Amino acid sequence: MTENIAPIIPAEFPELQALAWNRDVARPIPAKEAFALYERNWRFVDQKRLTAREKLLIRKLADEFGHGILLTTS
Repeated sequence: MTENIAPIIPAEFPELQALAWNRDVARPIPAKEAFALYERNWRFVDQKRLTAREKLLIRKLADEFGHGILLTTS
């Protein structure tokens, strides 16, 4: 699958920034990597703090890389 989403700057999305604590959050990361971060660390995402923009990003990432599904564990 061709990646249709531009690289993402974690600092622009509060919860993604928190998940990317161990890297330079001002440095863009590939969209597929951002999706993997969300999916792998969903239990740490404070869903109440998600902005509308970040929710839209997550939906786009799930559509592109997860066949419309974000695999999460509770």
